[in-house]
Order: sequence, then structure tokens, then C-alpha cells
Amino acid sequence: MIVSWEMGPKIKVFLSLISIQVLIVAASTNSADVLALKSLMSGWTNTPPNWVGSDPCGGSWEGISCTNSRVTSLKLGGTNLNGYFSNDITSLSALQYLDLSNNKGLTGTLPQSIGNLTNLSTLMLIGCSFFGLIPDSIGSLQQLTYLSLNSNNFSGPIPNSIGNLNILIWLDVTANQLNGTIPISKGTTTGLDMLVNTKHFHLGQNQLVGSIPSQLFNPNMQMIHVILDNNLLTDRIPYEMGNVQTLEVVRLNGNSLNGSVPANLNYLTSLSELYLANNNLTGVLPNLTGMDLLNYVDMSNNSFDASSAPPWFTSLQSLTTLMMERTQLQGHIPVNLFSLPQLQTVVLSNNQLNGTLNVATTSNSELTLVDCTNNVITNYTKATGSTADVILAGNPICNGTNASQSYCSAQNSNSSSSIPSNYCPTTICSSNEVLSPNCTCAFPLTGTLHFISFSFSNLENSTYSKFLVGTLMSAFLSSHLPVDSVAVSDPTIDMYSYLQFTIQIFPSGQDEFNRTAVSGIGTLLNLQPFQIKDYFGPFFFISENYCCFADAPSSTNKSSNAGIIAGAAVGGSVLVLLLIGVGIYAYRQKKRVERTSEQNPFASWESNKTSGDVPQLKGAKLFSFEELEKCTDNFSEANVIGAGGYGKVYKGTIASGQLVAIKRAQQGSLQGALEFKTEIELLSRINHKNVVELVGFCYEQGEQMLVYEYVPNGTLNENLAGKERKKMDWMRRLSVALDSARGLAYLHELANPPIIHRDIKSNNILLDDQLTAKVADFGLSKLRGDIEKGYVTTQVKGTLGYMDPEYYMTQQLTEKSDVYSFGVVLLELVTGRAPIARGKHIVRVVNEAMDGSEDPYSNLQEVLDPNLDRHLVGLEKFVELAMSCVSDSGAGRPTMGEVVREIENIIQMAGMNLDKIKSANTISSDYSTEENIQSPYSGEDPFHYSMGSLPFNVESH
Repeated sequence: MIVSWEMGPKIKVFLSLISIQVLIVAASTNSADVLALKSLMSGWTNTPPNWVGSDPCGGSWEGISCTNSRVTSLKLGGTNLNGYFSNDITSLSALQYLDLSNNKGLTGTLPQSIGNLTNLSTLMLIGCSFFGLIPDSIGSLQQLTYLSLNSNNFSGPIPNSIGNLNILIWLDVTANQLNGTIPISKGTTTGLDMLVNTKHFHLGQNQLVGSIPSQLFNPNMQMIHVILDNNLLTDRIPYEMGNVQTLEVVRLNGNSLNGSVPANLNYLTSLSELYLANNNLTGVLPNLTGMDLLNYVDMSNNSFDASSAPPWFTSLQSLTTLMMERTQLQGHIPVNLFSLPQLQTVVLSNNQLNGTLNVATTSNSELTLVDCTNNVITNYTKATGSTADVILAGNPICNGTNASQSYCSAQNSNSSSSIPSNYCPTTICSSNEVLSPNCTCAFPLTGTLHFISFSFSNLENSTYSKFLVGTLMSAFLSSHLPVDSVAVSDPTIDMYSYLQFTIQIFPSGQDEFNRTAVSGIGTLLNLQPFQIKDYFGPFFFISENYCCFADAPSSTNKSSNAGIIAGAAVGGSVLVLLLIGVGIYAYRQKKRVERTSEQNPFASWESNKTSGDVPQLKGAKLFSFEELEKCTDNFSEANVIGAGGYGKVYKGTIASGQLVAIKRAQQGSLQGALEFKTEIELLSRINHKNVVELVGFCYEQGEQMLVYEYVPNGTLNENLAGKERKKMDWMRRLSVALDSARGLAYLHELANPPIIHRDIKSNNILLDDQLTAKVADFGLSKLRGDIEKGYVTTQVKGTLGYMDPEYYMTQQLTEKSDVYSFGVVLLELVTGRAPIARGKHIVRVVNEAMDGSEDPYSNLQEVLDPNLDRHLVGLEKFVELAMSCVSDSGAGRPTMGEVVREIENIIQMAGMNLDKIKSANTISSDYSTEENIQSPYSGEDPFHYSMGSLPFNVESH
């Protein structure tokens, strides 16, 4: 039967539109990119199942991201690819990110043509099986900032051409078979000494020969890590290394270096880790006096001159690990060595140390191992209650009757710990599934984190594992990766002195990860998320093959359903064409409506044309872009008073003559229009003398700006650390604590509706011209009403060091998260320290100072800010309050109202009545609003949170 269609003009136009749209879609990916990807597919197996059709960009091929029809990102790490690196990949000329890490089946050589990828900024091929030379053409990748080729089988020399990569930050070729010398520039030949902006030189575990070039350490270098361990390097350590005072980690262990250690080594006052073990070094032991940030020192197995223990043994207050095996030490072991507050591990075996080993003076609960095997020690005095393992096998003390003592037998010092599993009801998982910490059965992604740098050696302390879990979860959720939970186990120190953790990462909402998630997890980890790198040090992640991708096709279904699929494809093609046209029209109409809303989300606010006041917002003004441009001298850099990830803050004077601070969001951090409107509405409801006031806002010409009152004396952080710190006496600090507590209590309990700030820190507490403190920056805040409706965040936000561990472990936000952050601020006021410094959290530092003594406050002087007097009235109560705020459990923390009342009590105890502070700092004795709303904590309402019940012995974080 023949069917004749009479098409009217509208039908013809409609079908024409459909045809045009189909052609556009079919051609939406650049043809050269399509051919390149098809060529890769021909040489690879196990490519993603949805790599079908001829439109990678429009078809949303897994691992592929596009910009303007060009493939700009190829990320398929950990997806079990097999095959070779095709020359045709270099046809992807717009490629910016390439990550094929953790595909052990990828092999072959890198083609010279890789130099054609001139837009490439990130190249990661970690944990594959590539071999052969690293091509010289890699020096043509002028946009490269991140180059990781570690854990392959590359051989031959490091190309001199890498010296051309003048914006490279990260260079990692660890664990290959590279040989030859370290390339240095000469004449027209480039070298690694030209990488003045590169911070990370990771060249360890290769077969590099020759000397360490002195040119590598010129004063212009910005390097913080020089990792040259376990090569075949010879000759002396260059004296010039002392010129690079940005260095934080030096690993030269496992080479054949000789001669004496440069006398200027102690110029490196930023150094935290020094590895010189297993070389042929001679001469006197280096003098490390003044290197106050050193955590880890290993000089074992060298041929230094015979000497007694040097004075720096007892002066390095940050030292956690001292490894001095076979270093020709003799004489007595200094008693004060074991009083170092952070000391965890001491290895002094195979020397000529004699006399008495006395660890009785230690008050350090961190000490876990003292290994003095094979010395000449005749006596041992043990610390009461000490749990440290002491090994004295091979010493005279272990002859005769003492031979049976526990300290006379060799012990395994490489003990480890893992986080205890959550209690789960009896659950039986199916074959190959694993029970997660959240009591669900799933197929986890398993791998190993290899830490090149780490500041601790006490692997029995589960605190480190717990913190690692928290930081991993924070990183995953911040990147919107579908991770439910993480299990960490088996921390060990490997043969190369690297720290390893085994991790299992469990999927959220389903039993398996898909390829996109697995690749995203690997890419994120190997790009070093700050949450982990800043605390533990740099690392790399090697994953095991993942067993069971969620999108893996079933071979049985594929064959049995082939006919159905083919029939459906033919029968549905006409319907698809029609739906495309209808869908495109509906989509465009929807987008047009959304764009209209986005362009003017404030249309419902009928602004006064002359004043700019917005009636719906109390006191807030709608500024034009031109007004703010004028009052900041065209946003002059001279008026910048602050900057961060959001953008910059400018000082300006508006038409009324008022000084203001204008927070201008940069393009990458713009909120959605409705979110920006919501934030303004929230800020407009806040009216309190200890909270920074919103003056107005601007939303036009693609800009989002918030205009605040100007607070002239900067942040609390700046006042504690800068030139003004000496003005911050005890009275000032107590008044700042009271001010900011009142502001935060107002947000929690008197604002309507109540607000959880979510980013309380010393940088978000501002001081005015009379040093009155004001809480600022509400960019992360949430209304408590949302929380009470069961709000669970999908993205843990806040600042590392201030974040409530309960929050980043459970993603459940409460006002007690703010209380934890405020407790950290209180500890900053007492100690003058950053929340995380020298690898330790401030809570842990204070807790350690208070542990091990019948009077826990007797040791507070060790951590007290040196700018404060030594005897402060109310100090113990203040610290007790701070430690209650940072209790692990939110239920164990006081409310902010209770905190306010207790600080008032401490001020009165110190003899500084509230009227005196009010006259000095214009501080009210309540935290009411400017409308004099009565505080529920003033008058007769007692401070009902009993200070005697505060949990003082808080577990370290």
C-alpha cells in the first residue's frame, strides 16, 4: 500500500528543522577528533560500552569532555584498558587533560608526536606499563603544569627538553628505570635547573647516576620537594642546596653519596623531613640546630666520624622520628631526648652508646619505640606507665639474669593499625561483595596510597587513619563523587621508606561504581587534593583492577536481545526524529524562561529608582555596577584588601561617605542567580553589633558583588600573627572571644530563622577600630530550618582544621559544627598557633600538653602564645571551655549561649568586669540585637552547662 502525505507549509518547516538539527548533532564533534578516538578504540580493549556512534561529544562518551565540539579531556584512569598508545591520539589537538593512570594493560612507548598536544596542561600516566624513552618532544608541551609518569617502565635519560616547561609545577617520574645523569642546561641545551617555578621534583626509585648538580639549587628555584632517593647517585651533596630556603622535604637516601654533609644545611629552616640514610657520607654529623620544623630525620647507615650525641638531639621540638642506626654514635644517650613533646620513634641501633638508657623523665604519650639494639648499654630506667617498646637486645644489660626481660628480645617495630569497623548487625554479603563502614554490601574500589612525605611514624595511633578517612571523604564529596564511605587499613613503611595505606572506597546509592566514578576518584587523588596533601604530604594512588563496573554489558543479554534491539532501532527511528523536534522546541522554550529568570532574578523587588533601597530587604541597597566601579577607582589593585578562591575584596567609599568592603566574585565562583538572591535575603535579616552588616549588593553585567560595612583592623588571624600581635593581651583576647561568641550565639538562637555559619575561623572574625569582633562571611551558611528537616550535605564545606570531624565523617550538619570551629578559634587565642601546623592539629597539640600529668593544666605553658604573660587568671577555665567545644561528639559540646555565659564568668574571674571591657571595646554585656531583643542568657538565667562535666580529655584529631 502506498501512502501519500500532503504536507502543509508548517509541517514542511517542522520536518526541515528536524533534519537540520539531526545534521547538527551528527556533526557536533570535530571530525579529526572522531577519527582519533576511533583509532584509539581499534588499539584498545575494554573501552567503555557507550563508545558507540560517531559523536563522542554529543553522545556523552564516558571519560570524554568537550568544549565547542572539540575533545578537551580524556580521563579513563582505572578502567582496565588494554592496548597501545596510538600515534593518532595526537590528532586530539585541543586536548587539555589526559589521564590514563592505573591501567596496567596499557603498554608500549610514548610517540614523539605527543609533542603535538600543545594545549595539554595535565598529563598523568601513573601505574601503567609504558616502556622505552620519554620522548624529547614532551618539552614542546608549553602549557603543561602537571606531569606524572611514575610507576611505569620508562628507561633512558630524563629529557633535557623538560627544562622548556616553564610553568610546570609538578614533575614526577618516580619508580621507573630511568638512567643517565640529572639533565642541566648548558649553552643552548635546556635542563631541569631552568624549572624555576617547579615545586615538586620527584625523581626517586630510578637508576640515575653521577653527581647531584649544584645548578639545580640556585636561589631562584621555588622547589619545596627534592626527591632523589634510591638511585645510583655519587659524589657530594651540593653546598648550594642550602640556598633554596623554600625546601620542605629532602630525600637523598639510598644512593652512594659521599663526603661530608654541607655545613649550611641548617639554613633550610623550613625543612620538615630529611632523609640521608644508606649512603657513604663521612665527616662530622651535620648540625641541625635551628631547624625547628623538622619532624623526621633519618641518617642511618653512613660512615660519620665517631661522636657523642649532638646538642640538636634535644632541641628540635617538632621532632617525631629520629633514625640514627650505624652512625658511629658513642657515649651516653641524652636524658632530655625523651622529653621532646612530639617524639614517637627513636632508632639508635648498631652504635657504641653506653651507660644508662633513661626514659623515666618522659611525659610524652606519643613515644612508641626506642630501639637501641647492639650497643654497650648497661642499665635501663623505665618511665612509669610508659607503653613504648624498648629494645636492648645485643647490649651488656641483656647478659645473664636480664636475658629474659621483654626488652632483651628483638621485636617487630613496624606495627600498624586500622580504624575499628562500625558495629553492623549480622549481615552476609554475596560473593565478592564487601561490608562497608556504613553497613552496606558493595563492590569497593581498592588501592594503595603511597606517601612520599609524612611527618609521623607512630602507626599504632588510629588518629592518623581516622583523619585520613575524614579528609578523603571531604575531598570526594567536595568533588561530587558518588562515594558512600572509605575504609583505611594496614599502614606500613615500605622498603623505600614510603608510607602506605590500603584503602577501600565504597559506592553511594548502588553496589558498583561506573567507569566515570572510578576514573574520577583516581584523577582526584593523583591531583593531590589539598585536604590530604596539606596534612600528610604528597603521594600517589595505585588502584587494583576494578571487578564489576555498573555499566558493564552482559554478554548473555547482548546475544539474546540482539534481534529485539535491532527491531526497536528500526521501528523507533521515525518516532525518535519526531521527538527530537518536539524535544528541541520544548528545551529551548524552557531555557528561554530560565535565562529570563537568571537575567533578572530580582524583578520581584520593586526598587526605588532614586535611592536604590529594596523594601523587601531591611537597609540593603541595590547598587549599580557603575557606582561600585567609581567608588573603588575602577576596581584598582591599590584598593584590594583581601582575596580568596571566591575573588577579591575592595575598599571603597560610597556616595553617602560610608567606607565599605566590596566582595566581588570572580567568574569561576559565581553562584546561580537564585542562590545569590537567597544569600542576600539571608544576610539582610542579620542585625547585630557583633556580625558584619550587609550594606547592599550588585547584580548586573555578569557581576555578583556584596557590599559590607568596612571593618578597619583586619582579621583575628592577622592580629594574632602580624605586627599587631603584641597588642593582643589577655584582656583583648577575652573580649574578642566574648564578642564573636555573642555574634555566633545570635545567629544560632536569635536570628529569624536561625543560621548555621559553617565556616567559623579566625580569618572570618574581623576587628573594628576599637577591636570589637564581628563575625563575617556567610557564603557557606545554612538556615537551621533546613537542617531540622533532615538536611544532609552532599558536599562537605568549610576550612580544614576548623571542620567538625563528626560533620565530615557523617555529612550531618548541626549548629554544634559551628561550636567545634569556635573551639578551635579559642585555642588559637591561647596558643597563637594555626589550626594545623607542622603536621599536627591544634586540638592534638593542646591535648598532648595536658596529658600525662596529675594536674593537666600545669603543662599549658608549653603551648601558650609567647606574646602572653605566663600567669593568666582564668586560663584553665578558658582552655577547659575550648576543649569542651572540640569534643568529638556534638552532643558533648555546649551551645553558643552557654559559651557566652562561661566567657563572661571567666572575664569576671579575671577581675575584668564587663563594664570595663565595654568602655574599652564598646562591648555589650549581652548579645541582643540592636533592637534590644533580650538575651536568654542575661539576667537570672544561670550557665547551666556544668563546667565540671565538660569532657576535657578529648581524643586527638
